[in-house]
Amino acid sequence: MRSALLNNLRAFRKDDDGVTLVEYGVAVALAVAVGIGALTLLAGDITGALGAAGAVMP
Repeated sequence: MRSALLNNLRAFRKDDDGVTLVEYGVAVALAVAVGIGALTLLAGDITGALGAAGAVMP
């Protein structure tokens, strides 16, 4: 019984699939947060540029 438990614990320590998934989740969340922050900061400039471009077009 003890041997089987130790074998299961060793196998669990070597299994890093869940860790990789969590790392990808954190990376995606960080990328989304940075993207939203950049768009929020640049929203006024983007609106102004699009307004100016629309005013120039016939």
